Amino acid sequence: MRFEFFIAARYLRAKRRQAVIGVITAISVVGVAAGVASLIIALAITNGMRRDLQERLLGSTAHVDLMRTAADGMRDWRPLVARLSGLPHVRAAAPGLYGQVLISRGARSGGGLIKGIVPAEERRVSDLLQEVKVGSSEPLNAISGEAAASAPPIVLGKDLADTLGAEIGNSILVTSPQGELTPLGIVPRYQKFQLVGIFTSGFYQYDSSYALIRLEDAQRLFAEPDVISIISFKVDDLNRADQIAKEIEHAAGPGFQATSWMEQNRELFRALRLEQVVTFIVLALIVCVAALNILIALTMMVMEKTKDIAVMMSFGVTAAQVQRVFLLQGLMISITGTVIGLLVGYGVSWAGGHYRFIPLDAAVYSLDFLPFAPRLTDALVVAAVSLGVSAVATIYPSVSAARVLPAEALRYE
Repeated sequence: MRFEFFIAARYLRAKRRQAVIGVITAISVVGVAAGVASLIIALAITNGMRRDLQERLLGSTAHVDLMRTAADGMRDWRPLVARLSGLPHVRAAAPGLYGQVLISRGARSGGGLIKGIVPAEERRVSDLLQEVKVGSSEPLNAISGEAAASAPPIVLGKDLADTLGAEIGNSILVTSPQGELTPLGIVPRYQKFQLVGIFTSGFYQYDSSYALIRLEDAQRLFAEPDVISIISFKVDDLNRADQIAKEIEHAAGPGFQATSWMEQNRELFRALRLEQVVTFIVLALIVCVAALNILIALTMMVMEKTKDIAVMMSFGVTAAQVQRVFLLQGLMISITGTVIGLLVGYGVSWAGGHYRFIPLDAAVYSLDFLPFAPRLTDALVVAAVSLGVSAVATIYPSVSAARVLPAEALRYE
């Protein structure tokens, strides 16, 4: 064992007359551990929020959406879909027709966004049909006009179905604001559907307002024969979705606009990133407070050990060795607190992610529970910050100890 390390470890084992220093040292270790654990847990939560929101968004929506800048929709769209499907980095394309409607069952009603889809193609760009937990989406595959069903099939989000009090097999009335002009004025266009499935995406925005029907039924409801409003794409690289969207827009020609999932949700992920940075800065103050405790403990230790330092220096111990003694002492306090904090932080994060014991209001947070996603890189950053701040706190006491003059300290002994 090196001399400096031996002396530093011995000084940390305070005697009875140094009990105050020992208490401050213990508080310093606890403070560092609390700050590190808080940082690990907070970063795990923000990473989990970002991960879960991104996964659910990408599971519920396409990577890239192409729309016309004009409001008349896309006509003669089949050759366009076939041509764009062959572009580089495009894995799949699916047509769709969106429309705001009023969905009701008896006295209950709610606003919703209905989407007309081609089920076989929609499954290739979105996972909503795979998230049908009650009933089945298979009736959507039936050809429109078949006599197998008394009304066209419809699939609703779970929260929207709960709002309506609807169950599988119930009749659902969909009313379009795009009415027909009659001698009595504009009469809203409506159509009865049969509820065949309820999906649960886990993302409140979709579960509370989305409804899926066949494309031809949507065209009939909105009186838009053979027209679509959007083409959805799945691409091979999520991180290059913005660039691929520009390529799709260029290939489609004038009058089209393409947006990626990153552009559509930029403000959401920017807010999460800002929240992560602010949380890190605020909780890092806990580590700074613990570092002040280390500064106080070492300063008191230097004052208490002035005579010991003078004796050691009179025996030939150099000022650099004395400085390293107190640097090592502060480093041992910081390392102990950091290791304990990392173990506690990762333990709590693992338990939170595994048992999901903190529920959330899905209407507010779009998630049912608080997610945790601890990362190794966070541990490295947090440990570096903790050790760095603590090292800065040891500079003044260690320099003060190295400046002790043996003759002055031992003059009256």
